[in-house]
Formats: sequence, structure tokens, C-alpha cells
Amino acid sequence: MMIRKLSIAGILATIITPLLLQGAHAADSSLLNSNATDRQVKLEAAAKAEGSLTLYTSLAKTDVDPLIKPFEEKYGIKVEVWRAGSDDILQKVIQEQKAGRFAVDAIQTSSPELEALSRENLLQPVNSPYFADLLPGALPGHHNWAGTFLAVWVQAYNTGLVKKEDLPKTYKDLLDPKWKGKLGYEADDIDWFMTVIDIMGKDEGLNFFEKLSAGNGVSVRKGHSLLNNLVVAGEVPLGLTIYNYMPAQAKQQGAPIDWFAIQPAVARASGTGVLKNAQHPNAAALFEDYMLSEAQPVLTTLNYIPTSKKAKSSMEGIEIRVADPAEKLDNLDKWEPLYKKLIIAKGTN
Repeated sequence: MMIRKLSIAGILATIITPLLLQGAHAADSSLLNSNATDRQVKLEAAAKAEGSLTLYTSLAKTDVDPLIKPFEEKYGIKVEVWRAGSDDILQKVIQEQKAGRFAVDAIQTSSPELEALSRENLLQPVNSPYFADLLPGALPGHHNWAGTFLAVWVQAYNTGLVKKEDLPKTYKDLLDPKWKGKLGYEADDIDWFMTVIDIMGKDEGLNFFEKLSAGNGVSVRKGHSLLNNLVVAGEVPLGLTIYNYMPAQAKQQGAPIDWFAIQPAVARASGTGVLKNAQHPNAAALFEDYMLSEAQPVLTTLNYIPTSKKAKSSMEGIEIRVADPAEKLDNLDKWEPLYKKLIIAKGTN
């Protein structure tokens, strides 16, 4: 459950100490923040000299090779990949840092976990020439990580059970009694809940969720893939919080599912960060540059939403609000009781 997962700052604060970090022996990373005109040329040379990097990622297994192989082939740099969920990556990094084992060079995962690691001084800033191309909300001011793609929460429906003309056009349309018992929700999506309330305004947003839970209700399920599959199966006619690429991929495979977005659509950024104690920092920084540039069209083909304004997106023309990972970390104690009361406690499995 997200409540257990995201007491991140507290966990980190108790086990990562300045003394531990001072004891690390990181390789030369002076090029990462260079403003020199030849920064890119020198970075590539230094990265090739390092020859490899270790990446921890929460990317879907089927998407790893299409993204990694072009980088390896272009630069001749081997990428060793360890893949797991974002919370598992966070815990692994914590444990390794505590043990003084600095095996990982770069991380590609969800923004709340990246932001938590940044706050504990485990990531280092990078000055990428591609930052100027990024969408609003994709780059925190400290530059310790950068959003490489957006996982946009869209609404997905079973095309055999729901007519396109009947779809809700606004969040408040979800209060229509015709949706009673038909709505599904993923259990860990507190970000969506918080951001929708912010969009509406606190009082109006809380009132909306109180009416939704008391009236039509939501069926709470664990796992976005599961919720997507339940929409395909018809058990959940309309899923409220499904990552955009899931129904898109299922539709391509002939499943009776389609998606739409109530605007502003809410998105969670996933990004790349370089470890402060990386043993291959230049290769890691070059990989971050790659993810923000050449990998952006590849992400589009995989049905992700790119963060670069130069890349085409399947959601062009749709207003998107990026959930703030800092709000999730700083004020979880405030939001958690409301979320449990209005979504989790009243949800059915």
C-alpha cells in the first residue's frame, strides 16, 4: 500500500548519514555540470572510457531492450540492468548505500522515489543541454533528476459496455447515477486524488470525492495492469486511473477497450537521475542525455508520453497537469487520512 511505501523521507533519514556519504569514493564527475561549449564531446569521450554503467529501472520488461539497445550500439557502452518496482529500487539503493556498496550509476523510475533520493543527497545534479526542451513540471529546480516520460492517468472503458457518446466530459460528470457500481480505481494512486483536488480547489475537490464515494462509489483494485485487464474483461466498465499506454497497447491487440482523458489529465513523471557516488558518472550522465533526446521518439512508439516538446505525443492537444512529487513527500500525513476515508475505506475489491 502507498501508505507503507511512501514514508520514504523518514526511512532514509534514519539510515543514510553524512559520514557514510563522505566515505564513498565516486569517480570524476566534473563534466556533468560543465557549461563549456565542448561539454558534450568531452562527456562522450569520458563515458566511452568508462565503458559501462549500471542502471536500476522500473521500466516494463518488454520496453527495456528497445530503449537500451540504441544507446549501447551508438556509444559502445554496456548497460547492466536491474529491473524492479519503484519502491523496490528505492529500498535496494538505501540498503546498498548503508552497506557502502555503490553498485548503481543511474536510476530510471518514478518521480516520488527520485525526489526522495535527491533530498537525502544520494543523487547529483546534471546540466543537460536538453533540459530546455522539457515540458513544465518535468524538471525540478535542483536538477538532480529529470523527467523522461509521463505516465498519464487516463480513463479507460469497455467498448462493449459503455458507449462513446455517454462518456463523462468533466470530473463532476462522474457523479451521474448512471456510473454507480461501474467505476474502478487503482489503490496506490493517491497522486491522482491529490492533484484532482488541487485542480478543483481544496473545498470543491474534497466535496467532489465525498459525493463520489457516497454515491456511485469506486471499486479499488491493486495494480494498474489488473485494473486494465478488468476493464477488458468487463468486470469494471470504466477505470478512472489507468496509465495511458496500457489501454492503448491492449486496443492495438484487439481488446474491447479504449481510453479518453478528462481534462486536465493528471500525470506522474518518471525520470532519470545519476547517483552521487556513481562509479561511471559520465556514462550515466550521457545516458540521461540520451533518454531526454534520442530516446524520446522511442518512448512514443512504446505509448509513453515524452517530456520533450520536440517529440510527438499521442496526447497532443490534451491539457496535462504533472503531479508534484514534493507535495506527496511533504504532506502525506495530511492527505493519507483523507485518501483512506474517501477512496480506500469505501472501495470494494
